[in-house]
Amino acid sequence: MNLGQWIGLIALVLSLYILWQIKEVLLLLFAAVVLATTLNRLARRFKALGISRGLAVALSVALFFAGVIGFFWLIVPPFTQQFQELTYRVPQGFGRFNSWLDELRTHIPAQLLPYIPDFNSLVEQAQPLINRALGNSFAFVSGSLEIVLKVLLVLVLTGMFLANPDAYRKVFIRLFPSFYRRRVDGILDQCEVSLEGWITGASIGVSVVGLMSVIGLSILRVKAALALGVLAGFMNLIPNLGPTISMIPAMAIALLDAPWKVLAVFILYFFIQQAESNFITPIVMEKQVSLLPAVTLISQLFFVTFFGFLGLFLALPLTVVAKIWVQEVLIKDVLDQWKDNTQPNTELVIVSETSRVNLSPENDSREAEIPASDEDL
Repeated sequence: MNLGQWIGLIALVLSLYILWQIKEVLLLLFAAVVLATTLNRLARRFKALGISRGLAVALSVALFFAGVIGFFWLIVPPFTQQFQELTYRVPQGFGRFNSWLDELRTHIPAQLLPYIPDFNSLVEQAQPLINRALGNSFAFVSGSLEIVLKVLLVLVLTGMFLANPDAYRKVFIRLFPSFYRRRVDGILDQCEVSLEGWITGASIGVSVVGLMSVIGLSILRVKAALALGVLAGFMNLIPNLGPTISMIPAMAIALLDAPWKVLAVFILYFFIQQAESNFITPIVMEKQVSLLPAVTLISQLFFVTFFGFLGLFLALPLTVVAKIWVQEVLIKDVLDQWKDNTQPNTELVIVSETSRVNLSPENDSREAEIPASDEDL
């Protein structure tokens, strides 16, 4: 390679290294873009009603903050109280489970005991970790300055993007060659529609799953029903893994009251997830880009491995956007247009027998003859 190619390679490696070091900032930037895109499309709908752009944006932001304030006012105080209750009820549930295991082993023949795994020791080893996680999680949620700063950063960036979205859009489009900018503009439109569909469907899914969980757990008289229902709703943002994670503390708390409640809670969560995946999601996610289940799971594992917990929550919108860019740019504009120029042109042109076209006398009295063989060409 010549000097210019070496310089280009070094610049590429340094760029990738810098992007990797600021990956968390890029994720927060993407979260701000998703929120700003959603509010901007809502403002466009208000504007279509004859409202000015400034008032439409103000209404969109007001609705967003009204929802956030309403959530913290109505949900957070009782949720915080019941979440504190979780920190000591879940360990009690595991202690009850240990007692059950000991009682169960007394009824098993001695000949079979060596072949049965010692679940008791596993639970005892896992219980300190669970206690520590629950204790640290409450402190993390209630008093983490880092989370507050990240949320403020996302809100500030969202306000900047929402104030003048066309300017930022034009800057991004100008990063591409001039002949491809119109195409990029169309791809961004598709991304906006897909993100709006995802955020709308996800919000409805979270609300429905959370409400059904609260009602079902209240009917079963499970302690901390509100906290468990809110947890189930938010964990629904994480497909495949979220519902399973949210079911574990609910079953642990149900074990404190009666053994049959554990099975009842499992059936309740299974019914809610079946209803959400088979009825709610197909209805509210019509505008969302469809993703294969394996692709969704692989994307979650990828983003949680390289980007942590924040990447897990943003895995689905990131995958939706990435799929559009791969489908439109890589597949349609590159692979579908890729032709093998090394093969000879074997296209056959078949011409019918000589036909004569009589032109109108008003235009021309000549006759145009179409040759029927190569000798006439």
